Amino acid sequence: MGIRRVVKGTGEFLLETVGEAVADMILTVLACGLLACLALIAYLSWSFSPRLSIAGAGLLSLFLAHGAWGTFRDRAKGRRRRGIAAVTTAGFTLTAVTAVFLVLYAGDCGCL
Repeated sequence: MGIRRVVKGTGEFLLETVGEAVADMILTVLACGLLACLALIAYLSWSFSPRLSIAGAGLLSLFLAHGAWGTFRDRAKGRRRRGIAAVTTAGFTLTAVTAVFLVLYAGDCGCL
């Protein structure tokens, strides 16, 4: 009985280790792909119109700044975010999560 338990435990350990390695590889490939897409978007927008690219970056910065302000400010009790505040807060949160994802997984990317 002891040998079966050892073999079963070893098999589960190997399966978990291989699963983690595969998941890490998939996340790294996704991060590199996302980073490449962001670089391509920046390149194509700059080659299309530098002025429009700078204006778009400014508008995106204002959007994210409003979202950060909405995320970190104290709200009155019983008040919910509505309209543009809810959209900018969701946009800021999505951008922050994407940035953390890229920091954690794109650092190992060989394309940098």
